[in-house]
Amino acid sequence: MKGYVTIPKSIYCKTCKTCGARPIIALIENSGYVVKCPNDDTHYQTKPGLIDIEDWNIHNTVLYEKE
Repeated sequence: MKGYVTIPKSIYCKTCKTCGARPIIALIENSGYVVKCPNDDTHYQTKPGLIDIEDWNIHNTVLYEKE
């Protein structure tokens, strides 16, 4: 088993603002689920518990373009 679930394309979620990957849902032992970047554990991930795609979207919003 993979240990994570890919989020279907029919569910709106922003891509990782660091690398541009679509997030996954992962089970963190007995703590619950997190929405996280599949490429790197140092990129943002939600707190363990319920699946919180809205928190993921808020933290991966690009407010301005880097120059």
